[in-house]
Amino acid sequence: MKFESQLLKGIAPVVVLEILARGQMYGYELSQAIEQRSGDILTLGKGTLYPLLYNLEAKKLVKGRWEQADSGRKRRYYSITSKGKAQLAKQKEQLKGLATGLNLVFGGALTPA
Repeated sequence: MKFESQLLKGIAPVVVLEILARGQMYGYELSQAIEQRSGDILTLGKGTLYPLLYNLEAKKLVKGRWEQADSGRKRRYYSITSKGKAQLAKQKEQLKGLATGLNLVFGGALTPA
């Protein structure tokens, strides 16, 4: 199941913050982790992921730093900041409330996270 871009756009920041809360990652690694953790339901291509990361960095929710890989290639690793952790906690609470409301509307067809 693929989601419409507008629906995914609204949830993508919290998904990225949640994955980065588990440890730092570079962009491609982050993209793969999102796909894997969501059972291939959520996918963020380069054209979506990198602008999102830059936006989260500008808001000081994540920080990026360049690191040299064993292959000699430079990679930008992203990690969540304390401000990002606070934002993540707030957004997770909102999503739980949304899931509860949707569950009521759809007659128990959804299970809260």
